[in-house]
Amino acid sequence: MSGEERNKPYSGYFNGREHRFALRVYFEDTDTGQIVYHANYLKFMERARSDMLREAGIDQRMALDSGLGVYAVTELAIKYRRPAKLDDDLLVASTVKEVRAASCRIHQRVMRGDEILAEADVVAAFLSPQGKPRRQPQTWVDAFKRLI
Repeated sequence: MSGEERNKPYSGYFNGREHRFALRVYFEDTDTGQIVYHANYLKFMERARSDMLREAGIDQRMALDSGLGVYAVTELAIKYRRPAKLDDDLLVASTVKEVRAASCRIHQRVMRGDEILAEADVVAAFLSPQGKPRRQPQTWVDAFKRLI
């Protein structure tokens, strides 16, 4: 592996229509019992969703910088099944379940090997700079539909 490849930030990948994002549990992610604090699962899922959008060709930074709009989580249902612990290797698997004109629904699972530790259904709405729902760019809708 070249030095340039080692310095490249990690990104996830698609396995068919499922996006996979690997991460490790660090000390900062845990409580005093070295168990992942419940809110950190949301951070893990957010990183995975952002990476999934990037890998699908959706440029959130451009949309923000140009004043087009941003995504915001408007609904979240999460179920915690088992605790992740310090130094665990985890995988966040994300699957687009529904695309609408101004939103999308994504199912996510945080896994340790084949074991599901937490899973969530997330609805993200596309909002104007004023915070009002607005239609997503059609190219983005098309990108999401390819993933269903």
